[in-house]
Amino acid sequence: MAVHPSPSPVGRGDAPNDLRTDRGRRPGLDDVDRRLLALLERDGRMANNALAEAVGIAPSTCLARVRLLRESGVIRGFHADIDPAALGRGLRAMVAVRMQPGSRQQLAAFARHIAARPEILDVYFLAGADDFLVHVAVRDTEALRAFVVDQLSARPEVAVTQTSLIFEHMTPGGSTRG
Repeated sequence: MAVHPSPSPVGRGDAPNDLRTDRGRRPGLDDVDRRLLALLERDGRMANNALAEAVGIAPSTCLARVRLLRESGVIRGFHADIDPAALGRGLRAMVAVRMQPGSRQQLAAFARHIAARPEILDVYFLAGADDFLVHVAVRDTEALRAFVVDQLSARPEVAVTQTSLIFEHMTPGGSTRG
């Protein structure tokens, strides 16, 4: 999980089209908004006064702009960046999932089922050869095998899975995460 807002790829409804995120209408973002967002993306806990000073606006203006960005849905939330290893889930993997032909009506239910699992960090609905990419953090290889076999491969709507272990995670800022 990241300090910056992370994608929310799983929709709320039952139809396959509900897997799309609700982007809605957004107000036009100016340079000040973009600088505020860049700073908050790096440090979601940055104090309003420091944020205002960094951007060169009054603290009251900064507070109002951040509030508007939250209310309009540009800022979707603030999240703690927790090391999964600290929770005993040090092995991370990406699992590509290809659904059975004709399983379109089951996509939303599958995505909700998988996203609700405790080992899941993210679920992405894709275009291309694979239908989903599932980012998991588990205790060890046995837990990963159990997840793939019991939670993915055992489902009748799943045709194929392909698992890739994550050795390192590099962030855009250049830091490396276990």
